[in-house]
Order: sequence, then C-alpha cells, then structure tokens
Amino acid sequence: QLQLVESGGGLVQAGGSLRLSCAASGRTFSSYAAGWFRQAPGKEREFVASISSIGGSTNYGDSVKGRFTISRDNAKNTLYLEMNSLRPEDTAVYYCNARSRPYGSRLPTDDYWGQGTQVTVSS
Repeated sequence: QLQLVESGGGLVQAGGSLRLSCAASGRTFSSYAAGWFRQAPGKEREFVASISSIGGSTNYGDSVKGRFTISRDNAKNTLYLEMNSLRPEDTAVYYCNARSRPYGSRLPTDDYWGQGTQVTVSS
C-alpha cells in the first residue's frame, strides 16, 4: 500500500500563496503518477493538477492554470502544489492522489488518496 499524507493547508487572504506537500511512503513513489484534487462544501471533487511519474508532464484544471504549479521530488517521496494568487473560490479540502497508471488511462489502476488538508481563502 502507498500511504499519502498532506500538509501545508491553512487560512490565507485573497491574493496570497500557500504550498501544499504530500509525503508518500510504503512503496516506490516514483512508480506512480500523482495529482491534486479538491472538494468544496456541497460540490463534487474537482481535478486540480497532475504530474507524471518522473515529472516530465503536467496538466492543470482550467480554474488554476497560470496560478498553481505542481511538482514532485522523487528522492524525497514528496509531491507539491504551489498555489499563488489565491481566490476565495479556491477554498476547499485538497487531496493528494497517486495512481499506478497515467491520468487519462482507461486501464485499471491502483488508486491512493491522502486524508486531505483544508485551504481557506478569505476575501
């Protein structure tokens, strides 16, 4: 099993920045594609960003393009999400995800989730 633990959430004013981290353990993190999702109260979980297993390819949801940056350090088994120019609508619980197949693959995949970290952006 791959365990994922997020950190770095908190309360920030609109226009501010936060960096989320996701520490992976239990298996070889570099074997997994990874991503961030978020869920606001009363809404469905939303894709934020993803990165390939060795970090060569990234993708972003339309609402965060140009403001958020996903990265990973496989030597440290850690996934990051740098969030800039935060808006109140970015308020949500942010979840780290890792999967054994690339995002977009239709083949069966092992799928792992962290417990989430709260990000609150005040106006």
